[in-house]
Formats: sequence, structure tokens, C-alpha cells
Amino acid sequence: MQTFIWFLILIFSPLVRAEDVTINGTGVSLAANKTPINTAVNPQAVAQLPKNYHFVVPGKFTVAVGALNSPPLTVFANDNKTLLGSEVDIARLVADSLGLQLNVVPASWEDWPLGVASGRYDAAISNITVTRERKARFDFATYRKDSLGFYVKRDSPITAINKAADIAGLRIIVGSGTNQEAILLEWNAQNKQQGLKPFIPVYTKDDAAQTLALQSGRADAYFGPNVIGAWKAALTGTTRLVGSVDGGWPQTAHIAVTLKKGSGLAQPVQIALNGVIANGDYKKVLNRWGEGIEAIPTSEINPPGLGDTGGQHE
Repeated sequence: MQTFIWFLILIFSPLVRAEDVTINGTGVSLAANKTPINTAVNPQAVAQLPKNYHFVVPGKFTVAVGALNSPPLTVFANDNKTLLGSEVDIARLVADSLGLQLNVVPASWEDWPLGVASGRYDAAISNITVTRERKARFDFATYRKDSLGFYVKRDSPITAINKAADIAGLRIIVGSGTNQEAILLEWNAQNKQQGLKPFIPVYTKDDAAQTLALQSGRADAYFGPNVIGAWKAALTGTTRLVGSVDGGWPQTAHIAVTLKKGSGLAQPVQIALNGVIANGDYKKVLNRWGEGIEAIPTSEINPPGLGDTGGQHE
């Protein structure tokens, strides 16, 4: 059995490093995307930087970015140290706009909250959704829609997962402490009231473990950021989309640059984001990673988040 596990991991590992894939109808070239997209300094954004703010590294914008190999959001370059991906590209646009060098720090999901709150990072850009609970501790400037997807094996008998009843009795791969986990738990509570079977969460440590769990039959579905699921499906041909949910279910929600509460960085970062939205560099970044369908027309500071407008989870 152990040999079989390592065989699956080995045959999958080269696939995640493939250079070309088509996502949402857009051709994505990892080789081409290694070239940074830079933007001009935005004087309006620079003028709003607080005079009393001290960047973690003088002259640099230090950003925590998810360290998981989860393209198109993040992917390690051939040196296995340098992070690429749309999250890094967005961070670079903000840093350039502020007249700063970008300092990317790979960080785990568990690490960014304390890191931002304690001042170890100037910001976190790691597919973080705005929620009421998080707004009590952090400031946000939005940059992308939050869209989630359910993916199953290509030959799975499951045809659709769009509502609470559809997850009854299923084993679903989901990240601990994420909004998608909160959605599943809320759906599960509804199902219990209806006398339906509970779903079983499957927690994994990394991308290879997720793939192994799904392909070996230890899990029935994966639930997570749709762009990640779409990338895997296009790259391997072994999974398919069976349902999508707004990340703010039952409301809408957005992904945002996350900043220490009261740091004064929210406004200059928002101005920076709106500047690159206006000049087209933002669109270049999302399009080259196949994320154009999640673009937003304008960045907002601390908009209504999960739990603000009647949502059932944080």
C-alpha cells in the first residue's frame, strides 16, 4: 500500500509543474508567467501612506503569501523557494504602486493572522475572505471575487453538489478554519435537522495528499477555491466540476489584502489597487492566471463580509 501511495504522489508531482494549461478558456503559460508584471508608482497612493508607519523592512512591502503549491494562486518556481502565482503578482502591483520593493514571505494559513497582527508582516495576500470576525482584528482592501467549487473524480457517480442536501453522507476534502469549512458545517447542521446523514470532513496537509485522497477513493469530493480546482482539472483531466458556490454563501464575499487594524495602510493600498484596475495591469495579472472571471470593478475598504448581512457563519 505504501508503494502505491508514493507511486500516486510521484506521478502527480510532475503534473503540477506543467508549463501550459487552459483555465476558464484562457491559455496559461507558467514559463511566460515567471516574468514579473510591474506597474508605475502611484503618487496618490504614496501620499496617503501614514507618516508614523514603519515598514517591517525599510523600503520594502513585506507580504505573507500562502506557501502551499496551489496554482494559480501560488506555485513554486524551479528552485522550490521562489513563489510565483496571482497572489504574488497582486502583491507586486501594490508594492510598485507604493514605491516599495516587494518582500514575499511564504507563510502557512495558520501563521498569517498572528504575523499581521504582531507587525511581522505589513500585509497578507493569501486568498483571505473578508468576514465580520476578521474585520474586528484587521483592515481589508478587496481585489478579487470569492468563488468556491466542488470537484470530484472524473468517473465519480456524483453529478451535482449545489445545496446542503447534496453533501449528506459524503466525505469532502476541505481546509480547516476556512470559509468553505464553515459553509459545509452550516449545511451539515441543516441536514441534521432534516434527518439526513452527516458529511465527513477530510483534512489533508498538502496538495499531493488531497489528490491521493480523492483518486484513491478515501474522499468523494474536494471543496475549495474554484480557480485552484479548475487548474487541477485542466492540468490532469482526472477531476471535474460538479457545483459552485459563492464564497460568501448565502451572500457574496470578496478576497482582500489583509492589514493590521488601524495601521493606516488600508487607504493607500486601496488607492493602489484601484490605480492598477484603471490602468489595466490588474486585468493583465488575473487574465494570465485564468482568473479573469473573478475580477472586481473597484477595490473597497472593509466592505460587508460574512456575518455582516445575515450570513450564518463567519
